[in-house]
Amino acid sequence: MAEISNMGTRRFGRVNWLGLYTLAVREMQRFMAVWTQTLLAPLVTAGLFMVIFSIAIGPRRGDVMGVDFTTFIAPGILMMTVIQNAFANTSSSIVISKVQGNIVDTLMPPLSAGELVLGYMAGGVGRGVLVALAIALGQFAVLGLVPAHPIWMMVFVVLGAAFLSGLGMVAGIFANKFDQMAAITNFVVTPLAFLSGTFYSVQALPPVLNEITHFNPIFYMIDGVRYGMIGVSDSSPWLGLGVGIGATLAISITALWMFARGYRLKA
Repeated sequence: MAEISNMGTRRFGRVNWLGLYTLAVREMQRFMAVWTQTLLAPLVTAGLFMVIFSIAIGPRRGDVMGVDFTTFIAPGILMMTVIQNAFANTSSSIVISKVQGNIVDTLMPPLSAGELVLGYMAGGVGRGVLVALAIALGQFAVLGLVPAHPIWMMVFVVLGAAFLSGLGMVAGIFANKFDQMAAITNFVVTPLAFLSGTFYSVQALPPVLNEITHFNPIFYMIDGVRYGMIGVSDSSPWLGLGVGIGATLAISITALWMFARGYRLKA
């Protein structure tokens, strides 16, 4: 009877480290299995952005914030690619599991809501960091661009990937079909990424748009990476760090609540 009474209880301490590690590894292996799509393709896309904007605008644009236009947009393109891939990793993993009907394989193991959030986030951050390193090496090889403050750069890369991983979890849980996920990507994530100073300094915007941009947390992520790579930014990196941490905590708590309640996950 004692054995029966203990069934279903957590017998591995406050944190299921083995389960958390297994989920994180699964999420890593999921994108590494198709590395040509998840790592090589973003590198090619970032390179195309650099070439197109450099040819079309670079020669006539002049310096931006004291650096040439190509150097200025390099950090923005890197971070834009990172956040898109971090978002795609967590959102696609959850949506595919829901559509295929095997989300139960993730919900049934003895993993708490917090462990699920951390496990999925590990995959998104891992993919984002690998994409960032690949693009940074490419920009060094082509432009000779060496990060001015590498620690700041990596902090904002990880923070941005974590924030978009959390947002991807929330979007993946909310969406029940691929077209719903596509709508969130096209009408929320892409505009936030493109309208965050990726290709321009917000100082060039009209006052109203400038103020609106400062309510976008992705702006601070991109601005922080720009500071880390070329040493210039539109806002203080410390302010960006505070906003980034706050936004990441807020979206992580939202994902935690959704997992804990089984929102749109359990019939």
